[in-house]
Amino acid sequence: MLRETIARIASVFPVGNIWAVTNQDQAAAVRKELREVPAAQVLAEPVGRNTAAAIGLAAIHLAHEHGDAVMAVLPADAYVAEVARYRLLVRAALELARAEGNLVVLGIPPTRPETGYGYIERGPIAARPRGIAAYTLRCFTEKPSLPRARRYVASGRYLWNAGMFFWRVSTFLKNLRRFLPATHESLSELAGLIGASRYAAALRRFYPRLESISVDFAVMEPATRLPSAGRLPRVFVIPARVGWSDIGSWAAVYELLAGKSSVNVSAGASLTLDASGNYLWSPGKFVAAIGVRDLILVETRDAVLVCPRDRSQEVGKVVRWLEKTRRTHLL
Repeated sequence: MLRETIARIASVFPVGNIWAVTNQDQAAAVRKELREVPAAQVLAEPVGRNTAAAIGLAAIHLAHEHGDAVMAVLPADAYVAEVARYRLLVRAALELARAEGNLVVLGIPPTRPETGYGYIERGPIAARPRGIAAYTLRCFTEKPSLPRARRYVASGRYLWNAGMFFWRVSTFLKNLRRFLPATHESLSELAGLIGASRYAAALRRFYPRLESISVDFAVMEPATRLPSAGRLPRVFVIPARVGWSDIGSWAAVYELLAGKSSVNVSAGASLTLDASGNYLWSPGKFVAAIGVRDLILVETRDAVLVCPRDRSQEVGKVVRWLEKTRRTHLL
């Protein structure tokens, strides 16, 4: 998926302009996979500090190498079916982000009332970069309950937040200083040591001090509450109907494989009678499904999961219960 992410943007960004942020344990593997990317452009966090810190680390290196560049933040764990459309939207977002103070995010039109994603509420159309509609961004919301997710989808005003952001490096760092000043101060000290022999030791010293918070709630959410006049930031969302999936739940796996919601998907031999919309993962056993709809069934050597497809994100509750009751051998 990392290599697919690079391939999707290869015609938009020169390979020399691609940077990756990972952790120390995976840095060597990432460099091996991305041989075309200069090794120095794979940045390794000594500890995890969420996305605000990771993006900040990348931003200070971009500022050091490229000055006030336009920056795209693209998570490397997603599937995109409509690559040409995706590139068109990325180019539109980059054009809009070139203006000082603009913060731009791609939002995914929801295909189901998903409880595992954050949501973005859009306002009216505010710009048309390259002829693409960009809306004002009213607010970010936490992962909702199922009833609230259903209301969001029904309203037509909400999009999934897939973590794809665009801005000038200076715009991001100014907002980081405004909303997360301690993190900005530490990163600024670190920036002064880039290229020096003391940098690695300073990274290990400074990085654990940074606040552990997502960029959505550290920067984007408070930025939406600021007026848009003068030099203050302006926040936009571009809807991106590109066949996106982060394949982060069994429901997402089903949606990717099924194509339409009424199809039954099975990993092994099965028979379905008066059944539709089911995902049956039992490659070693025959499954007969009678009169059931929109179910997830996953069988492993020592456990079976059964749940409605629209509640597949709640498997996390099962994981926490297994941890609490010391049944970690089932994980």
